[in-house]
Amino acid sequence: MEQWQNMIRESVHSVDQLVEKFNIDRKDAEDLDEFFQARINPYYLSLIRYPGDPIWLQCIPDKVELEDFDAQDDPLMEEAMSPVPNITHRYPDRALFLVTSQCGIYCRFCTRKRKVGDYEKISMKGLETAFQYLEQHTEIRDVILSGGDPLMLTDTMLEKILIRLREIKHIEIIRLGTRMPVILPHRITDKLCNMIKKYHPVYVNTHFNHPWEVTLQSSKACEMLANAGVPVGNQMVIMKGVNDDPAVVKELMQMLLKIRVRPYYMYMADETKGANHFRTSIETGLKIAEALRGHTSGLAVPHFVIDAPGGGGKIPLLPNYVLHKDEEKIILRNFQNKVYSYQNYADKNNPDGYKFNQKKKPKATKKKANKKKVPVRVYEEV
Repeated sequence: MEQWQNMIRESVHSVDQLVEKFNIDRKDAEDLDEFFQARINPYYLSLIRYPGDPIWLQCIPDKVELEDFDAQDDPLMEEAMSPVPNITHRYPDRALFLVTSQCGIYCRFCTRKRKVGDYEKISMKGLETAFQYLEQHTEIRDVILSGGDPLMLTDTMLEKILIRLREIKHIEIIRLGTRMPVILPHRITDKLCNMIKKYHPVYVNTHFNHPWEVTLQSSKACEMLANAGVPVGNQMVIMKGVNDDPAVVKELMQMLLKIRVRPYYMYMADETKGANHFRTSIETGLKIAEALRGHTSGLAVPHFVIDAPGGGGKIPLLPNYVLHKDEEKIILRNFQNKVYSYQNYADKNNPDGYKFNQKKKPKATKKKANKKKVPVRVYEEV
């Protein structure tokens, strides 16, 4: 058994452990275990510095989860967009492929807690029908392996899935959605990296939420993937008490670039049962986004999105940089709140804009100097 598998076995998960280690009331611990089980592996547990810190909040059950009665189990409508077990097909050319129910920790903000940890709800028995669906739908060129966490599979099982996907000619891109580099970096081994690179292009999207998660071990794991030719992107969720501070997020994004992880998405928290205590205002999200753009490298600025309730997909949000727009110009403010004008040229989408190749009026001669001058349109800088 490999080191990472032993660490999974040594995870905190039982009601007795929750009561003993975290001083949770036994009745609350029992109710929480029934609602959404705990799993906190020794590595991630070691990152906690004090009760209620940004690491604690992400993994330690809290009775406030049980007070969230009105929220939805499936806010993104994944089940409605699941034509066969293990597949969610929301976007035209890509599909989500759930390959395991297990994770290295069970994040308390998980949007898929209705299924994660349950072998029956994300079953290996559904893999064959999922492969058949992918084979039949030739419009799908991009497949995201998720779950659970696909790196909870053994190297052998994961490779079987990659081999099968690579036999489907219209699938160009394979992505692994995994939190293992963050929460159990011991899973990233030379053996795993050497196996993955046989099936390129393979991308990894991981999930750092706080600078304290960028450790020597997690940095090494991400760099091993990058050295194996695997581009690594990060998807972060804005959460109250974890990272709802522009300075914290900016620090995280800059740290990620140093370990060759590209900030990819920054999400508003989903409307998920048991997790709404994490949600912040949209204004907080916009404030964080504005504190990044222009104030640090563009490489460190992720797409800020809401994954729309009801299955609408990811919708981008931006602070309001456009002050005015018409056929002739757009008035913009920059990150320093200075204002600029940009001339709007004519084309098929804006026939009334400025025409670059319009003929200039001939200059008046001396003999016609007394005639009324032809007015010239002036575009002023603001």
